[in-house]
Amino acid sequence: MQGTDRTRGVSMSATEATHQDLDGPKDADLKRVLGPKLLLLFIVGDILGAGVYAVTGKLAGEVGGIAWLPFLVAFAIATVTAFSYLELVTKYPQAAGAALYTHKAFGLHFVTFLVAFTVVCSGITSASTSSNLLAANLLIGFGNDEPSTAATLVTALVFMLVLAAINLRGVGESVKFNVLLTIVEMLALAIVILIGLWVIGRGEGDLGRITVFESPDDKGLFMAVTIATAIAFFSMVGFEDSVNMVEETKDPRRIFPRTMFTGLGIAVVIYMLVAISVVAVIPPGQIAEPTNAEAGILLDVVKVGSPDLPIDTIFPFLTVFAVANTALINMLMASRLVYGMAKQDVLPRSLSKVLPGRRSPWTAIVFTTLLALGLITLVTLEAESSVVVALSGTTALLLLAVFTIVNVACLVLRRDPAPEGAFRAPSFLPVVGALCCAYLLGPWARLEADMVQYKIAAGLLAVGIVLWALTWLTNRGVRAKKTGFRDIDHMEDDVR
Repeated sequence: MQGTDRTRGVSMSATEATHQDLDGPKDADLKRVLGPKLLLLFIVGDILGAGVYAVTGKLAGEVGGIAWLPFLVAFAIATVTAFSYLELVTKYPQAAGAALYTHKAFGLHFVTFLVAFTVVCSGITSASTSSNLLAANLLIGFGNDEPSTAATLVTALVFMLVLAAINLRGVGESVKFNVLLTIVEMLALAIVILIGLWVIGRGEGDLGRITVFESPDDKGLFMAVTIATAIAFFSMVGFEDSVNMVEETKDPRRIFPRTMFTGLGIAVVIYMLVAISVVAVIPPGQIAEPTNAEAGILLDVVKVGSPDLPIDTIFPFLTVFAVANTALINMLMASRLVYGMAKQDVLPRSLSKVLPGRRSPWTAIVFTTLLALGLITLVTLEAESSVVVALSGTTALLLLAVFTIVNVACLVLRRDPAPEGAFRAPSFLPVVGALCCAYLLGPWARLEADMVQYKIAAGLLAVGIVLWALTWLTNRGVRAKKTGFRDIDHMEDDVR
């Protein structure tokens, strides 16, 4: 299950992924298996994951002891955006998410494509983040305490190839299995929190640090927290993915709002406790420079806080287990969305080819895997800062753009009558959400070293736009066929 990181509700078997052409008749409705408890675990597990491992040290290095504050601000912005998602998902209870809302609000096929492909790119960057995090922790777990950049890169690339092989074979992700993974994720974070409380209880941790603001570049409080919030936002994304489970949820109009807000609340409490533990256990000068930037600061908390216990030998493997499924689900989602767009002649039809036996969309899998491999290699060779930070920041950048559009779409779609019992957000919240998300998109919310995130995002989107343009020219010039979404309401649902 995805933490930040990016589960898209891909709870289907890849064998089923291509059984229905998007032009054909619909299958029966999905079985509604999610009650409040399973949905809550799904949402919490979707938010938790690679994010808190990847960014906690970085944001603590930006604001010092008040590292919990950026998590709180990111939570507030995510919650405001969640109001818009809840209004839209209860008004349009289909599984296509942001692409559907964009299409209904603006009716422009190219804009819908941009949103859908941005979601694809966010899945690829999130999976790439997870692969680097996994690679560093796996090497440390096997005794290489200071893995080289080359070793981490090779391990990350091999892991992505393993994901592609699993994806090609066909994967059925059940909600109950995701519950198990959520428990593992929460166990790893609980270890960090308990170590922090133990160190504080012994009098060896300085709890007074949590009110101390420190900026390495002498920034003011507002700008430092703004930058740290943009970093922390990667750890809060994932809540929006639950809308893709709406057709498998019992009585969604009644239980979705309460469950989503509860899930967000649980996640932010865990994150704030983790941040407090980091600040209390790690000396200030070491937070910004962890032992291994790719492995994250939480491993240092375990090592410093419990030097006499063997927990530090187990923790890297818990991290691996917690983030591996994140990467798998992200790549599953990305390949299926590419497949779905190719089936609708929005991307080249060649990207919709499937294996004869397995029926998995092999060309889409190869395409998304090549993008991920190239991205990981390029960022590793070119990035001036941590690869994990560069990729996680790009994920947040892409999704902040999607959230801005969703908040605006929520306001535009007020023109459509809502069904009885649908959730309605207070009118000012979508405005606040759109403004806050748009504000965090700006260069002022990033360090100079993090400006590469714009280049990564632009490069990925440029690939999609070129393919879209080629498809449009081919359809217009050769087949005289109009390019555009035919069945956006069930784009993700039909490629399951």
